[in-house]
Amino acid sequence: MKTIRNDIRNIAIIAHVDHGKTTLVDSLLKQSGIFRANQEVEDRVMDSNDIERERGITILAKNTALYYGDVKINVIDTPGHADFGGEVERVLKMASGVILVVDAFEGPMPQTKFVLKKAFELDLPVIVCINKIDRPEARPNEVIDEVLDLFIDLGASEKHLDCPFIFTSAKKGTASLDFNEVGESMDPLFKAIIENIPGPEGDTEGPLQVLISTIDYNDYVGRIGIGKVERGKISTNQEAVIVNMANKEKQDKVKISRLYEFEGLNRKEIQSATVGSIIAITGVENINIGDTICDINKPEPLPFVKISEPTISMTFSVNDSPFAGKEGKFLTSRQIRARLFKELQTDVSLRVEETDTTDAFKVSGRGELHLSVLIENMRREGYEFQVSKPEVIFKEENGKKLEPMEKVTIDLPSEYIGAVIEKLGQRKGELISMTESNGGYARLEFSIPARGLIGYRQEFMTDTKGNGILNSVFDGYAPYKGEIPRRTSGSLISYETGETTSYGLHAAQERGILFVGPGVGVYTGMVIGSNPKGLDIDVNVCRKKQQTNIRAAGSDEALRLSPPKVMSLEEALEFIEEDELIEITPLNFRIRKKILDSSKRYKSKKNN
Repeated sequence: MKTIRNDIRNIAIIAHVDHGKTTLVDSLLKQSGIFRANQEVEDRVMDSNDIERERGITILAKNTALYYGDVKINVIDTPGHADFGGEVERVLKMASGVILVVDAFEGPMPQTKFVLKKAFELDLPVIVCINKIDRPEARPNEVIDEVLDLFIDLGASEKHLDCPFIFTSAKKGTASLDFNEVGESMDPLFKAIIENIPGPEGDTEGPLQVLISTIDYNDYVGRIGIGKVERGKISTNQEAVIVNMANKEKQDKVKISRLYEFEGLNRKEIQSATVGSIIAITGVENINIGDTICDINKPEPLPFVKISEPTISMTFSVNDSPFAGKEGKFLTSRQIRARLFKELQTDVSLRVEETDTTDAFKVSGRGELHLSVLIENMRREGYEFQVSKPEVIFKEENGKKLEPMEKVTIDLPSEYIGAVIEKLGQRKGELISMTESNGGYARLEFSIPARGLIGYRQEFMTDTKGNGILNSVFDGYAPYKGEIPRRTSGSLISYETGETTSYGLHAAQERGILFVGPGVGVYTGMVIGSNPKGLDIDVNVCRKKQQTNIRAAGSDEALRLSPPKVMSLEEALEFIEEDELIEITPLNFRIRKKILDSSKRYKSKKNN
């Protein structure tokens, strides 16, 4: 018998990156009375991962729960960056409705469209939350129209077009139904959730079905499966069976050792849960995303959302540089392989494949940021390895070569429009639309091959003097667009192994921009700078000044060095060419040539 649980609401908060989802969850948690009056609470409390805090972005979808009156509201905070779209796609299966957060100034952005489309595909009710209403340049009237236009573009039903609009300042913790009024608390949003998001519905007496949407990992209890009870009731010590829609024949009998529900930022142990509850299960070893935990007598798996395919791949290999093994704890191919395959258990958008050699693995993901976050995590855990230049994954259909395309939205001051259009035109970008606002700002929309964006972001920041904002989202596959010009700068390469000296660097800096300062260890074949003339040049940065006893006016003046350019990991990934690698260690990352010896490198180029 189907029943509706009015004591629970399951909602996902979706938005473009940096539109204020995590700050909104902060305000909801604080005003629901989850924290003690004297409890110290950090900002963006849901961003628990170090990299999330440093970059100010959400990478992993996370669950929390709060109470409004007698109703428990399970909240899923999702990532806003396109590279982590796989997280959004699967956690929406746990929600009965979504809150779409849109910036009151920026309006709908590419990722807003992506996440909203996924919500419509699952026919989830939507509450639109126009956030940052207190921004001086906020334009709520136009943003409402833009949101409704987006709804129509995506083929929204009448039900979706009649959705409520709430105007909030997540930072101040206020919400109101009218953008001309400043609210006093988050009450209007709480009420909108209770009134517009239905309680979960299901057969409480039927045979058990729990669909696992997320996997967490803990060193003490191992794998933790997180999902929603779709049918029946689950209890501790209950025997069940795990089945996956992709492989119905494989059925593993398991025993549920412990169950948890979410409460605030913690998990509370429970004895049983019924339809609509979002729970965490421990003690089930081989549990995976997309599995269904079923009644032992009726193993009926539930269909799981098809996760979008990766678009970019890189090769992760064992570090074989002269400095190998000096800084890392985990160096061998066995250790790197184990860590990559462990990542597959929690990241459904990632692919790891063996290659012809045992020392290298092909890793594919949704974008450069997706893979660079994995690299950064491994580096911090003590791994040492090398990675190659990111390459796009091509497809073959009806004898035609297809490549992944990106929809790019750029906001920038009008004076830089010409430079950006010219650069993206060279990279096979097609201008779809251009709108200029009264404040001297413009929004450009491009369709561009994914490989055209590799190596461009840094150039974009230079061209717009840091004033431009570039966002992109995957936009399907299209026929191959032809060759795209490669990097125009060459590399400055260390000629010998040793420690850099001010004297050697002073001579080298005339050739280009340096990446290293004095007193840094370098080796033959290591890239220590870029040369704007487009040639690879070997330079001796370890050279010492010859000592003589002859004194001359001016010869002993201090050498003036330009500060070295310190690259982030993403910038290094954008900079390198096909014949280069990045050596990743817990303390450093260095760019190097694949072939370190200059004469062998010259011969291989000649042969090619």
